[in-house]
Amino acid sequence: MPEYEKALRPEDITRLFVERSNAGDAAGVAALYEEEAVMAYPPGELTVGREAIRALWEKVLAHRPRFEPEQPLPTLVGDGIALTSTPPRDGAGARAQVVRRQSDGTWLRLLDQPEFVPPAR
Repeated sequence: MPEYEKALRPEDITRLFVERSNAGDAAGVAALYEEEAVMAYPPGELTVGREAIRALWEKVLAHRPRFEPEQPLPTLVGDGIALTSTPPRDGAGARAQVVRRQSDGTWLRLLDQPEFVPPAR
């Protein structure tokens, strides 16, 4: 596995996600998640585990979606856990992630509630 830049702050994960997604790097996106992370996607379902998240992103990124950088909303941090979010495009709903500080001081996603992900086919 390649050596990826690590998130030194919870907010770094959003930037790294955009960079890796736009590069078509599903493994790089999956590296932003803990081994047993849970993603609320596809709609009405859960994708559990880094490997399953990688497989999902391979399908999604095959369609070459373009993600734009977004200014994160204020992060809530307490006892090694953080809640990060970005404003939804349509002004309704929410996108939120729970991230956890790792033993090396970096951050990974534990729970991910995306607003929208292009359909995986």
